[in-house]
Amino acid sequence: MIEMELRRLRHDPLEIITRAIQPVLWVSVFGVVMARVRAFQGVGDYITFITPGVILQSSTFIALAYGISLVFERDLGILKKLVTSPIPRSSIVIGRALAGGIRASTQYIIVLASAIAVGAKIIVNPVNLLSGYIFLIYGCMGFTSLSMILAITMKTRERFMGIIGAITMPLFFASNALYPIDVMPGIIKHLAIINPLTYIVDMLRKLLVYNSCEILNDIVILTVFVVGVTGIAIKILNRIVE
Repeated sequence: MIEMELRRLRHDPLEIITRAIQPVLWVSVFGVVMARVRAFQGVGDYITFITPGVILQSSTFIALAYGISLVFERDLGILKKLVTSPIPRSSIVIGRALAGGIRASTQYIIVLASAIAVGAKIIVNPVNLLSGYIFLIYGCMGFTSLSMILAITMKTRERFMGIIGAITMPLFFASNALYPIDVMPGIIKHLAIINPLTYIVDMLRKLLVYNSCEILNDIVILTVFVVGVTGIAIKILNRIVE
């Protein structure tokens, strides 16, 4: 499944380029404008601050949309054949989650390069960059699994896309991607604390901006999220062939 996903990306590089347009605009336009008006004090250089958040924004959207392929495969009968094959269902879910994580992580280098080009002060330590990439894939595996759960639960493509459209922007804005948690209103602050996106952004920000390795708490919370949603996806996979 991972090999198939990599083959698709290799044969369709235009997809990577078109998906990169929005995050590049976030960094080069929104980031530059907000940095000039100094909207948030105490965050340092604003373009640098939002770069990890923009990476997660674009990657998470791709991961959450991954489940649409399951809906198409279910409608065509392909997924039923796969699920009834000798392949363990856990392998199907984990393989697809990893494939979705890899697909989503293609935005990493593009957004980093764009941010550096407009003045972001990113830590270019190879260890930090590689660690950030690995944790990005890991986090996107969780959102891909969440997408698979929604694909299994929603019986039509339209309903699936409607749910994805309804949760993607709230996930993004109810996190620390664009602004610190301490400036949020009370209820949004509480939502941000339980939002897994917050902890992936925090991890990338520590690695790529602050050159800090104090990410154990983020790793633990992220692992609970990834293992939890992947486990749920494995449990309910049989519903997709009903």
